[in-house]
Amino acid sequence: QVQLVESGGGLGQPGGSLRLSCAASGIRFSNYGMSWYRQAPGKERELVARISSGGGRTHYGDFVEGRFTISRGNAKNMVYLQMNSLKPEDTAVYYCNAQSRDYRGIFDYWGQGTQVTVSS
Repeated sequence: QVQLVESGGGLGQPGGSLRLSCAASGIRFSNYGMSWYRQAPGKERELVARISSGGGRTHYGDFVEGRFTISRGNAKNMVYLQMNSLKPEDTAVYYCNAQSRDYRGIFDYWGQGTQVTVSS
């Protein structure tokens, strides 16, 4: 059974920092590209950051503007999102995503999400 469990959300101050974690189980973690998405009320889900299976390539949404860093620890089956210089508009539910593909098709898994609220 595949599980992606996010943690680390909560209340952050404008200009402050939060670190999100995602623990993966039930998959060969090192075969999966990992991503963080977010969805704010009334808005579509959007990509925050993506990291390749080996960790050598990353990609960020334009709105990140150098404030967030995605990383992974393949030995621990973990992916992280360090969020600095938080803004109120970063308030959203943040989701962990794992994706891989091979000759059998595409494998795509989601966590349940963790709420991030940025407010003074």
